[in-house]
Amino acid sequence: MNLVLGVMYFLIGQTIVWFATNAQFFNDWASRKPWILTIIAAPVTYLFIIATKQCASYFDGAIWPGRFIGFGTGMIAFTLLTYFVMGESVSSKTIISLIISVVLVYIQIFWK
Repeated sequence: MNLVLGVMYFLIGQTIVWFATNAQFFNDWASRKPWILTIIAAPVTYLFIIATKQCASYFDGAIWPGRFIGFGTGMIAFTLLTYFVMGESVSSKTIISLIISVVLVYIQIFWK
């Protein structure tokens, strides 16, 4: 359960950060109010702290797996949100990078 919660918190945090940093490109209000977005997104740090704690608990105190899971979930969230919200195409380079991210998460979770 700790791992599921850790991954979930990482995905939620990565999604909030994506909107906070990229809403400026598709929302006029967001492009004029970066400080408000900064304040709204600041609590995301707490999500990352809890996600790291959950992953470390699952991996017997080791923090490296959680770091790689956080990176991998960030790549996955960024790719999906950029494709679906921004409509940017996914190049072969991006697909390969995404596959590597998924493999990275898979290795951290299943290779013991």
